[in-house]
Amino acid sequence: MTDIEDYPVTLAEIDGLATRADTVINRLRERVFAPGTQKVLNLRFNVRTASEMVGRTEKAIRDAEGDGRLPEPEKDPDTGRRTGYTLEDVNRMREVFGTLPWRAPEDPATVLAVQNFKGGVGKSTLVVHLAQYLALRGYRVCVIDCDSQGSTTSIFGLNPDVDVDEDEDTLYPFFRHGGPASLHYALRATYWPGIAMIPANLGLYDAEYEFAARMLNEQSFVLDRLRQGIATISDQFDVILLDPPPALGMISLSVLRAANALLIPAPPNNIDFGSTAHFLKMMGATLNELAEHGGARGYHFVKILATKMNDQKSAHQAIKRVMEAVFPQDILQSVLKDSAEIDNATANLMSVYEITGPATRTETHKRCRVYLDAVGREVETLIRKTWPSHHADLRKEGIL
Repeated sequence: MTDIEDYPVTLAEIDGLATRADTVINRLRERVFAPGTQKVLNLRFNVRTASEMVGRTEKAIRDAEGDGRLPEPEKDPDTGRRTGYTLEDVNRMREVFGTLPWRAPEDPATVLAVQNFKGGVGKSTLVVHLAQYLALRGYRVCVIDCDSQGSTTSIFGLNPDVDVDEDEDTLYPFFRHGGPASLHYALRATYWPGIAMIPANLGLYDAEYEFAARMLNEQSFVLDRLRQGIATISDQFDVILLDPPPALGMISLSVLRAANALLIPAPPNNIDFGSTAHFLKMMGATLNELAEHGGARGYHFVKILATKMNDQKSAHQAIKRVMEAVFPQDILQSVLKDSAEIDNATANLMSVYEITGPATRTETHKRCRVYLDAVGREVETLIRKTWPSHHADLRKEGIL
């Protein structure tokens, strides 16, 4: 029998590591989530940018303000100059001019899962920025955080440990036997106009155990519970984004069953590309297995996105070429490149889209916005192709 002295790192030392790490996280959250504060969106758009977003001329906007169809813009009391338009103002313009891009009621809501069983591939980063890109375009977006780590929840201004109750605010009550009939109980508005979310915290992890225990006798309930829940709220949104945990667990399987479109982030390096190949193989085998129990599920589109791309690394360029050769029809043309701007924003629990002031005039920020906007546009087009009501406009744009 081995003596404990042979293993000097005891459970007490491990507890100490966890405590010290938790202290660092708490200090960060105290700074970001200061008591009495609430995260707000400080974006303002000048009339030129607003006209581009709305799809009408500056004169049309000023005429609508003059004849009362739109409210007079806010002005600085000292200078009398316009302070700029908020996103709410822009969406009000879109409503007045009939340029909101919403799907028609008979079109299917897009339930897009950003899925990869490997962590660290940019999944949550992609969910947050894609949601905010679509909101800037005027779509109604719901983000469902299915990951008990709650990274997406944090970036949207909620402290998972304080602001989120696992028994009231997350998916967990819905997954429990005899839970709510719909997901409306968990929906909450965010500081981003047009984005609602269902948050997550560590308590959601308990659902993995409960689902696994019930899988033998209640397969259809376990596999399709999330899909059924999304159906109860989908009429309120154009796009529902799912951020699943980076593991092949019961919640991840539920996400695969609930989604009608998949976006797979994959960094172009040997380890991550190999993991993505394994993920695709596992996903295919898993979906075929699930189809025998719950019926086959298809997707409007399944696309791979190269993330964390570094053009200065020859290995990244080589593997990116391999990805393009192996997945010629399945990989997005746009690339989400490695950027210090994303890292810096995430360190402050922010997104690149909500940065304001002089920081937006740096070349690093401008380049990053170009990458993010390109990804957003390509995914937006894929989504619109699934909506018959958009097909006429897509043909006019030369896309269909």
